Amino acid sequence: MRKIIVGSRRSKLAMTQTKQFIEKLKAADAPFEFEIKEIVTKGDRIVDVMLSKIGGKGLFVKEIEQALFDREIDFAVHSMKDMPSSLPEGLAIGCIPEREDPRDAYIANGHVKLMDLPKGAVVGTSSLRRSSQLLLIRPDLDIQWIRGNIDTRLAKLQAGDFDAILLAASGLKRMGWKDDLVTEFLEVEDCLPAIGQGALGIECREDDNELIAELGKLNHEETYLAVNAERKFLKDMDGSCQVPIAGYATVNKGEITFTGLISSPEADQVFKEMAISRDPIEAGRVVAEKISAQGGYELIQRVKAESDV
Repeated sequence: MRKIIVGSRRSKLAMTQTKQFIEKLKAADAPFEFEIKEIVTKGDRIVDVMLSKIGGKGLFVKEIEQALFDREIDFAVHSMKDMPSSLPEGLAIGCIPEREDPRDAYIANGHVKLMDLPKGAVVGTSSLRRSSQLLLIRPDLDIQWIRGNIDTRLAKLQAGDFDAILLAASGLKRMGWKDDLVTEFLEVEDCLPAIGQGALGIECREDDNELIAELGKLNHEETYLAVNAERKFLKDMDGSCQVPIAGYATVNKGEITFTGLISSPEADQVFKEMAISRDPIEAGRVVAEKISAQGGYELIQRVKAESDV
């Protein structure tokens, strides 16, 4: 029986996601035995700086992709929102399993609702996307960056460093946290998720046909279509962590509805558009085109130049 080495970041969430996916492969009778290899990425090593200041997206995947090229691992389980819009030549997404909750979770001390927070309340997030959309809803809040895993962030909240924090609902749910921890889930209409949020991307070498055939059994068609629309938008907008960029697609009877957003970090310039198509690439492309025509692409280039990454 072929032994498959699976690459994973060391974080508790990454390891949990990896183990859960391996269990699904076993349940689908994949003819392999599995071993997990922990890989520490640059994004895991640097925890005291905002991701947008040190290069954003690729920070959690580069070392893992190198391990794929070096044949130290056979596939990797990524959070799709950590993945850059283009893969290196020779690597492929073997499958995208069914998406977990794509929303952002708002957790406040004393369960104070977002609209009831006092003026100037301190809200922690490490995401420019979340902070800019939060400012659209509550421009009077003091938004400060927070890094670390879920436990670390919750501890900082409980210690009173923050009045509230924002986290991805999918991470909380995969880790088994109960919904009553969350004060409220921000609906996608109010806070568009990150590209691919809630979805996993299983990355492997594109010539590993035996593995790709088995991974394909766990591909979830609707999630796959939705994420492809979102990633096309990310690619066309040249988006990264340095720029508030968001996008979310839903699929209904083969029809893809995609909404994309580009914002300045201060949320004084916001572009939001929607498209409907039966082709995910077309849906992402149309929204990117609409937003670029209004000045969204120039905004991204300006923000990138100013952050000088």
